[in-house]
Amino acid sequence: MMALPTRTPPTAMRLYVQRYLITGLLTFIPVWLTWVVFKAIFSLLSEINLPWVTALFEALAAAYPRTLGHINQGWLTSLLAFVATLLALYILGFAASRVLGRRLLGAFERLIARIPLAHTIYSGSKKLMSMLQTRPEGTQRVVLIDFPSPGLKAVGFVTRVFRDADGAELAAVYVPTTPNPTGGYLEIVPIERLTSTDWSMDQAMAFILSAGAAAPDRLAFRASGAASAPAPPGSEVASES
Repeated sequence: MMALPTRTPPTAMRLYVQRYLITGLLTFIPVWLTWVVFKAIFSLLSEINLPWVTALFEALAAAYPRTLGHINQGWLTSLLAFVATLLALYILGFAASRVLGRRLLGAFERLIARIPLAHTIYSGSKKLMSMLQTRPEGTQRVVLIDFPSPGLKAVGFVTRVFRDADGAELAAVYVPTTPNPTGGYLEIVPIERLTSTDWSMDQAMAFILSAGAAAPDRLAFRASGAASAPAPPGSEVASES
């Protein structure tokens, strides 16, 4: 006599559904975060040249309606604008390393200097970019600070080291948020309260964007000048025995 197939109990079925849903969610989140970051960068770069690319495609579609009538597609204009921006950035970097390009850049900076608000934004962002490319004096670029409360640590980027009126060394530390590092906090921290790391900028950004998933196995968690934590009561007796 043929045995009838047994039904899966409802509890086991729910466990299977929850298991695969959680597995699918954990698989989807890294892909989604990568897409969000790439989409933000793509949109930012494509919007720079999007107006003139759109106008060019519209003119071509109007001039040649039979052959190029369908060229004015949104995804195509955005893609071409993105490529045009990358090409423009490459040309700008190449020109900035040449004598003529440096002269043109200097003329542009002199023009910006005559506009008060534009000069403040341009000079501040330029100083920040140049600082992030070099190591500050007296400390590492990527550090940990006690934020938002003592006992907790946050990844920060040292943007400047200076002294107060009493001569004590202080550091301006930018603390980015996760997973969007464009927003964050600016903290002024004494140098001795910084926890130095051996991370590069790329490693720190990967740590922030991945919400801590891309992290080394070992991490310094105590400032170099901080005193060691007191031993718990009775530890000396336990060690002697």
